[in-house]
Amino acid sequence: MKIIELAPGDPRLESDLLPVLSELRPHLTPELFREVYEAGHPEGLRFTAAYTDDGRCVGAAGWRIINNTSSLRKLYVDDLVTAAADRSTGVGHALVAHLEEHARAAGCHELNLDSGTHRTGAHRFYLRERFDIVAFHFTRSLTD
Repeated sequence: MKIIELAPGDPRLESDLLPVLSELRPHLTPELFREVYEAGHPEGLRFTAAYTDDGRCVGAAGWRIINNTSSLRKLYVDDLVTAAADRSTGVGHALVAHLEEHARAAGCHELNLDSGTHRTGAHRFYLRERFDIVAFHFTRSLTD
């Protein structure tokens, strides 16, 4: 498996990564995805893709390094998804290992993420990957 970061403007973002990411974020159109990445990249947003040996994109991770008072420095995973047909084949584990390695190299104290309460299969995966449930995440919508 090959895991690589895709920079803004890389055509593989839309042709390879977006179809996988859309399994988790079905609201993303190519235009909206492009807008989000172009705005988020200067703020630290990055996208990493996992490819099989035959060149198929089977996993995607959106992440950023954040400095704050609670964690000091952490790698926060916005998106982590394996293509449905390729789940339970080690893709998610490889992406988490890659992100952890990157976080350690960047001097992070934590690797963390949020997961929707309805995603029980994902929760089982995160617990197997030695993530702990440490907080509630609260949201107040600002749109009608």
